[in-house]
Amino acid sequence: MIGTPVVTVVQARSASTRLPSKVLLPLGGQTVLERLLERVQRARLRGVVVLATTADPRDDRFEGLACAAGVLCYRGHATDLLDRHYQAARLLGAGHVVKIPSDCPLIDPAVIDRVLGTYFEAGCFDYVSNLHPPTYPDGNDVEIASIRALEAAWREAAEPEEREHTTPFLWRRPERFRSGNVRWEAGVDCSQSHRVVLDYREDYDAIAAVFDGLHGTTPWFGVADVVRFLDEHPEIAALNAHRRGDSWYARTSPEPHAIPGALAQAVSAGAPGSEDSDL
Repeated sequence: MIGTPVVTVVQARSASTRLPSKVLLPLGGQTVLERLLERVQRARLRGVVVLATTADPRDDRFEGLACAAGVLCYRGHATDLLDRHYQAARLLGAGHVVKIPSDCPLIDPAVIDRVLGTYFEAGCFDYVSNLHPPTYPDGNDVEIASIRALEAAWREAAEPEEREHTTPFLWRRPERFRSGNVRWEAGVDCSQSHRVVLDYREDYDAIAAVFDGLHGTTPWFGVADVVRFLDEHPEIAALNAHRRGDSWYARTSPEPHAIPGALAQAVSAGAPGSEDSDL
């Protein structure tokens, strides 16, 4: 299954409504986006990485950042993220499409590999993520879908949020698409207690403090290091504590954080129309 091309799409644009140009903010001498891209590129199973931005002239700078980071750049629709992901993947001949949001600058490459590895090893899923339900600290979002499934969503999705968020068309239809979920192997749920996703100014303050606190001694710190650091520095964790649980997948899920029909602790999926699996 992994023999067909994998394309990892990182979505980014300047016109964020909550924190404009957030991925261009500085982080350890580079931009937030550059720090994210260097982490994504450390994932073994990432395949080809492409930065998917918009055709808006305000996003011209992203082309140069992509080139400097050694990744490709695709420019497309400003708000139809499903189209942007599909078109970038189609142009590169993808068989499998990975979605990584640019607001996760501290994402752990090992988490990316675990989600992708689960998808490829099982060989029976149309879609796998670590979001339904989430257990990793918020800011480690990884999703992967087959190009066949993504194309079906691209052709048929009509709801605005299904176009904006790329994947809801898939995980809202368990009778049609086989979906899996990867839980954090630590066996705990930190999705509501530890937040390193970049949506608001206070998120940036917390992320910058975590990065500055860890990068000097452990440049490629992982998710467990982030949790430990926040536990040891409650004053930093408190910076954005009031934003915990504020996420796009919580707002778009038909039930809080859950794929309909998900089977807890299942290890494989059946034929289309069976219940989903939670890995």
